[in-house]
Amino acid sequence: MASLRGEKINNEMKKELSYLIREVKDPRVSQGLVSIVKAEVTKDLKFAKIYVSVFGDEKKKEDAIKGIKSAASFLRREVARRLNLRITPELNFVLDDSIEYGNHIMDVIKKINEEGR
Repeated sequence: MASLRGEKINNEMKKELSYLIREVKDPRVSQGLVSIVKAEVTKDLKFAKIYVSVFGDEKKKEDAIKGIKSAASFLRREVARRLNLRITPELNFVLDDSIEYGNHIMDVIKKINEEGR
C-alpha cells in the first residue's frame, strides 16, 4: 500500500494495536516486553501483517506470539471499533527481530571502537 491513504491506515493500525496490546490480559503477553514495530495492510483491506518485537529469550518470544495470536479476535474487534474502516482486516502477527538485531549491531560497534583506542 504505497498511497497516502495506505500509509495513514498502516500508521493508525500500528498506533491502535500498540495501545491495545497493553490491554491483553493473557499472562503470556508480558507488559513492557512486547511492541508493535510495523503494520502492513493490503490494498483491499482484507489482511494486515503486524510485525511484533518481543524482548527476551526464545521461549518468551514464542509464548508472547501465541498469546497475541489467541487475542487476535479481541484486537480485531477493538480496532474495528476505534478505526472507521469499511472492512476490518484479518490480523496476522509475525515475530520481528529487527530491534534486537539493531541492539546487537550497536554492541559490536561499541566493542570495535573500544578495541581501537
